[in-house]
Parts: sequence; structure tokens; C-alpha cells
Amino acid sequence: MDIYEEIVKLRAEGRRGAVATIVNVRGSIPSFRSAKMLVRDDGTIVGTIGGGCVEAEVWQAAREVMEREQPRTLTFDLNQDPRYDTGLVCGGTLEIFIEPVQPPAVLYMFGAGHVALQVCRAATNAGFEVTVVDDREAFASRERFPEAKAVMAADFDEAMTGLAPAQASYIVILTRGHHDDMRVLRWAVQTPARYIGMIGSRRKTIKIFEELKKEGIAASLFDRVHAPVGLDIGAVTPEEIAVSITAELIAERRGVERELPHMSWFHSGRGVKSAT
Repeated sequence: MDIYEEIVKLRAEGRRGAVATIVNVRGSIPSFRSAKMLVRDDGTIVGTIGGGCVEAEVWQAAREVMEREQPRTLTFDLNQDPRYDTGLVCGGTLEIFIEPVQPPAVLYMFGAGHVALQVCRAATNAGFEVTVVDDREAFASRERFPEAKAVMAADFDEAMTGLAPAQASYIVILTRGHHDDMRVLRWAVQTPARYIGMIGSRRKTIKIFEELKKEGIAASLFDRVHAPVGLDIGAVTPEEIAVSITAELIAERRGVERELPHMSWFHSGRGVKSAT
């Protein structure tokens, strides 16, 4: 089984993994320099770096690399540590570099207005693959969004039935009205998407949340909704709002920990602030 083909397949499926490579060798080891092992997100592996305790420890480290999305290097001294003496090696040291395999950052953007146009440009430049969805053919067009990976001009409900966000997907809701925002959010919170953001004031956000909760949607599903969407940088123009939204997408992709005041404020029960 070719490890590179498996990496391509893994990313195409929207899944994660980690690749361990022997990058430095001194002495005798149970493998060879450049040997590789792919650890998939379900724990299965392709390839080998020699087996035994070293491989088991690398497997565990690979799981951590997947979660943190940050590479690391491990050094093993087979001469000094009795854990690695399995009778299969003569002794030596090796360094193993473990790097994450990340699926493409796919962004599903609902709405094709002025803000969406700028978000598509900024997010594409930041490395996101953008799919634009809007029910207006005059707005959702390839001519208007040449940077997008896909543009869908269709009723939102119809479009959503054909989309399957993965755990690495991002969803941004920028439609032109309360009703459409609620339709998309109802669907979005029931997907495994990594990130969900919705534009609008806190007042509008609270109203939509409450209406969807009355329909029976669990309140806990709204915990990962970023609303109002974007970092609070005082953005006013469509271009500035796009920077704010894209910055928040990047922060999520890079695993930057930060407080979500809009959500903690929502669950605290405090009064509704004026629209932003």
C-alpha cells in the first residue's frame, strides 16, 4: 500500500493523520533513514518505522500531533533505554519527525452579497477552499466569484441537501435575511463542521437561537456558533468585516485559544445589547 496515495485519499475524505519519518540515524536500528509511517485519525497505520516499543511510542505521539496540528521531533537512544531492547537491535539512536496531515480547509459560505464577496477573496488568499451558495443567480455566479472553488445558485434547502461538511469544514452564514439565516443555521449546527459563524447583531442571534430551541434543537449545539461572526476589531466596511471574519477562521484553523464573549454572554442570561 503506497503511503503517499493513502495521504491523498485521507485528505480527499476530509480526514486527519500524521506522518512519522526517520530523519537521522546513528548506529544500528531496526529500520532505515527516511522510513515512514502514516497514522490515520482512526488509529490505523500504513508503513512502518521498525516496530516494537519505538513504533508504539511514535503512534501515541502521532495522535497528539493530529490533535494539536503541530509537528514534533522524537529522539530515541536504543543503547541507554532498556524499554527499546527487544533483541531486534544492536543499539543506536534515531530521530523521528512527525508532521500532521490536514485536510483542505473547506469553507461553505451562504450568501453572496458585498460582505461575502470580500470574504471569499480574503479567505481564498488565506488558503481556504470556498464554496459559495446563494439563491440569486445574479449574485451567485462564477463571474462574480472567480476565486471560489464552487458556486451554487440554488434554493438554500436544495443546496444543503447536496452538501456534506466534514469535521474539518467551516460554515459562514451571510444571507440577506433573518429567515434564511435561521434555515441555514438549523442545518449547520447538526453537521460535524469544525466552525460555524453567522453575521448579525446579538439581538438577532438570540432570537434565532431561541426559535430553533423551541423546535427541539438542543441548546448545546449552539456552543460552537460564532455569532456575531468575526473578531471584534471595530470593522465597518465589507472589506474590514471580511478581514475580521477571515481572521477568526484562521484562529480556529491554527487552534488559537480565545474567549468567545458572544457565546458566554448568551448563556449568562444577561440583557440583550444593542445591535452591532
